[in-house]
Parts: sequence; structure tokens; C-alpha cells
Amino acid sequence: MPERWNSQPAPVEKRRRALLSGQHAEAAAALFLRLKGYRILARRYCVNGGEIDVIARKFDCVAFVEVKLRPTLLEAMTAIDERKRRRMSRAARLWLAQNPWAARLTLRADAIYLVPWRWPRHAIAALTLDIG
Repeated sequence: MPERWNSQPAPVEKRRRALLSGQHAEAAAALFLRLKGYRILARRYCVNGGEIDVIARKFDCVAFVEVKLRPTLLEAMTAIDERKRRRMSRAARLWLAQNPWAARLTLRADAIYLVPWRWPRHAIAALTLDIG
């Protein structure tokens, strides 16, 4: 097997590391929410055309949470774009169709920003979802 001379990881290895770090970030965000009194309803909720990292409930509110891990807080806060908002909205509509009991509750889209060596930042109602 030939030795690699450059120190850059192969594209497949880079994607695998990104996926693994994303899963760790989502687990940390779920733990953070539990410590804040939320009950985790779903993690990594995926449907055709959409995904929600964490769905959590606290009292009469269901939060659809996007988790972003970036080197800086500014990068994390600007990482959620319009395309991601549409994909979250689509997934939230399908989750609500499967869980009609939640329609009577307050629904919102939160974000949790994770930066190395800093406490997570929970942005309540960080996004506007099109679920109506």
C-alpha cells in the first residue's frame, strides 16, 4: 500500500469525521437541553427532503432544534441558511402530521451553537418555520 505524502485526509475520511463530530455535537446538545428541563422527543429526525437534529419538549412547547458546531460563535450563528430553514420546515410539518397531539402546543425553531471550549449557546426561536 503506498504511503500518503500529504497530510490532508481523504475526502471520504473527511466526511466521516464531519459526520462523527456532528453526531457528538447533537448528543451534547441533547444533554444540554435535558439539563435545562427539556424532554427529548426525537434525535436526528430525517424524512425525504428534511432533517431536524433534536426535537424536544418543555411544558407546553415543542422545540425543533438545529445544532451547529463551528470553530467560532459567529460561524455557527451564520451557518443556518434559507435552504436549511426550508428543510427543517418540511420535516417539522411531517413530524406534526405523525404527532397530531403536538399541534395544540407552542411550536418553535431553536438553535444550539457549539464552539470548542465554550458553553453551548441556546438561541430560542432562532428560526421561523413554515408549518402552517
